[in-house]
Amino acid sequence: MQIVLYQPEIPPNTGNIGRLCAATSTPLHLIKPLGFKLDDRHLKRAGLDYWGFVDCSIWEDWESFTSSLIPASKILLTTKNAKQSLYSYSFSGEELLVFGPEAKGLPEWMLNYYPSQLRIPIWSENVRSLNLANSAAVCLYESYRQLLFNN
Repeated sequence: MQIVLYQPEIPPNTGNIGRLCAATSTPLHLIKPLGFKLDDRHLKRAGLDYWGFVDCSIWEDWESFTSSLIPASKILLTTKNAKQSLYSYSFSGEELLVFGPEAKGLPEWMLNYYPSQLRIPIWSENVRSLNLANSAAVCLYESYRQLLFNN
């Protein structure tokens, strides 16, 4: 499993996801442009002193990131408009969970190009999405629940 943040905008979200990745030994990929500087105090504060334990790669753009992947990699987009629920997907452990920028989500071209997409169910009509860091945690822990505790 790996987490990919495509053009993240809010430093505390990325910091919290960094802490999540440190706690689960999950690689983290940040795809530029970033909405903050990597030395941002909010990013560092949210990640606390765990940044040294995060296997974090920073990529100039989507193309340089995808060209580095091995063929067995499975890009899995997360979007509120996906038909398949996170809970009906069977994880293999080869997935790269891709999350879009907080304000606008993943771009249309990406959603059209990559058919593997998941959504986190939201039952309230008053809420359009979850916080990015919460979404990453829900998805990652569901994948590890399936992979580590259902055997």
